[in-house]
Amino acid sequence: MNDIWYGILQAFQLIYTLDQDLIDISVRSLKVTLSALVISSLFALPLAAVLAVKRFKFRRFIIALLNALMGLPPVVVGLIVYILLSRSGPFGVLDLLYTTAAMVIAQIVIITPLITSIAHQSLRELWSEYHDLLISMNTSHIQRIKTLLWDARRALLTASLAGFGRAIGEVGAIMIVGGNIDNATRVLTTAIALETSKGDFALALALGFVLILIAIALNLATHWLSKTEREGRW
Repeated sequence: MNDIWYGILQAFQLIYTLDQDLIDISVRSLKVTLSALVISSLFALPLAAVLAVKRFKFRRFIIALLNALMGLPPVVVGLIVYILLSRSGPFGVLDLLYTTAAMVIAQIVIITPLITSIAHQSLRELWSEYHDLLISMNTSHIQRIKTLLWDARRALLTASLAGFGRAIGEVGAIMIVGGNIDNATRVLTTAIALETSKGDFALALALGFVLILIAIALNLATHWLSKTEREGRW
């Protein structure tokens, strides 16, 4: 018990003194996740709007596939990305394996179906309200998509935050494709796993506290966005 309390005190000391390893790992983790989030959102949100507005062949199949991919095991994603980026794989010439770029790619694959599915649900509900008005105004598909994306911006930001929460806590896929290399690809979750296995509970707990703070901030932001949406503000 004394060892546990000592580890907790050391963890708070590392946070208070802004330990360099703690900062480097935290910043790298945020860079990887935010990069994946931006790229994924640029693809997922317009796709969700297209699926809500347009009617085309295989539309229902694509929606069902995206919903199914939401539950895709991250380690499977890591394995697939590893195979594609390995030297014997089709993209091995790019030499991306065991880099932060590979980790970003894995996170994009993981969170894109999640963001698309959540955003599509919100946009579909909004489209049912706007349908008659936008049709009567003889708007183009592009104009309808732009209108939906703008008016549903709070719900879309919530969908993106959900993707961020999924990505920041991911360990399996990025461990496989990143390799957990010190000062290169080590992020919060992989560092926690490594330091725990080494018995360095102080740093592991400090990293864990940072991850918890990020999760709390994420939940508060999501709650605030949901509240403002219900009250009709922003």
